[in-house]
Amino acid sequence: MPDEVLFAKHDDMDAAVENTAPESLSDKYLICLSDGLLYGIEANEVVEIITDHTITRLPRVPHYVRGIINLRGQIIPIIDMRLRLGKMPQEDNCIMVVNVESQLVGLLVDGVEKMVDIPRESILPMPTQNPQKLISGMCSLPEGTTMLILDCDLLLHG
Repeated sequence: MPDEVLFAKHDDMDAAVENTAPESLSDKYLICLSDGLLYGIEANEVVEIITDHTITRLPRVPHYVRGIINLRGQIIPIIDMRLRLGKMPQEDNCIMVVNVESQLVGLLVDGVEKMVDIPRESILPMPTQNPQKLISGMCSLPEGTTMLILDCDLLLHG
């Protein structure tokens, strides 16, 4: 009888592992919109979303750096995603504060859509490896649209 109990518990553990395995093979992404394209940023990199902001302009910075904001006493540089990707700027937008290598950076985007769970095997590499594109991969979403995966590390170093 004790052997049967051990065997039953072992089967329960296998079932629990099977139930949790698919979750560990996927990542959560927050989808933002910029110039009509959907970009996914890993959810663990996103710190905050700000809709009411005042950007202080700075001289002698790259053209895509819009300036800085003061977020509860912390100065955060703001990168305009449209300008960074070679598009025209837009005034109606929001800021996604992301943590890039332990540094907070604000991404000026057109809007934030939703959070999605993407299986890792569905992420495809980009056809070109141009580091200026800032994209590390792409995938199809269930509604039939394509999401580009933004590599936040390249925002600072690209």
